[in-house]
Amino acid sequence: MSWNPALEPGCPDAIGVDAIETLIVPRARDLGDFEVRRALPSPRRQMVGPFVFFDQAGPAEFITGKGVDVRPHPHIGLATVTYLYKGEFQHRDSTGANQTILPGAVNWMVAGRGVTHSERTGRETRKAPHSLFGIQTWVALPEDREEVAPSFEHHGKDTLPVIEGEGVDLRLILGRAYGETAPASVFTDLFYADVTLAPGARLPLPSDHEDRGLYITEGSVSVAGQDFEAGRMMVFRPGDAITVAAGPAGARLMALGGATLNGPRYLWWNFVSSSRDRIEAAKEEWRRGDWGRGQFDLPPDDRAEFIPLPP
Repeated sequence: MSWNPALEPGCPDAIGVDAIETLIVPRARDLGDFEVRRALPSPRRQMVGPFVFFDQAGPAEFITGKGVDVRPHPHIGLATVTYLYKGEFQHRDSTGANQTILPGAVNWMVAGRGVTHSERTGRETRKAPHSLFGIQTWVALPEDREEVAPSFEHHGKDTLPVIEGEGVDLRLILGRAYGETAPASVFTDLFYADVTLAPGARLPLPSDHEDRGLYITEGSVSVAGQDFEAGRMMVFRPGDAITVAAGPAGARLMALGGATLNGPRYLWWNFVSSSRDRIEAAKEEWRRGDWGRGQFDLPPDDRAEFIPLPP
């Protein structure tokens, strides 16, 4: 835990509101037991740096016996990062990883040429009422790393850099920012941070990343005198000095960004690629279901079911 002079607040009114290049209001989807709000991709913005997908899951309350049951499903061309505020679930994947994730920790799964994973609430947690609230994002891989071997890393809460300033508590999840570097093995220059701001506290966004954005999960923030409530994503113009100020109830937000990729990405279902043909091939591989002999396998200890290819 450290205090970093890079968090010295500037003046949020020193910039114009036009410094916000894109304002995104996430689309809500009801999944039955809980709601998901998707900020990326959006009609106005596909990516922020390499971040190509951004979902808020919950907050949700489950009764005894209920929970999350996301059956095994495939990915290519991306890395997923799961970060929870509340609750837990069990990650299993075809690399053999079997890991419970708890609030403040990081599950970082690199799909590369192809991986399959599931996410389920654990048996012990289901024995009582419980909550779930978190963020799941996908990071598109650079074109020359889209075919890397799949891998999985887990980093506990205590291993992540924490930076504190006046009313600012920041945990760096991925990449580099404010002179610190998170432990996960990333493929491009990026940053991703969980930030809690006391009422009125100010946070300058890193100035040395090309693309920068933030998503408000709780409270509100002010930029150039304009207020923004929870459930909004803002993407800022490159090069502008940006400082956000928390509202009267404080704020919690996810700050993200990094270097842009060499071109857009094609997205279909859970597949991301710089090549349409690569996505078509992955679709056929999953449809064939030649587990362990083709491109995909199922998690070793979660093989009883899977999500079929959508029509």
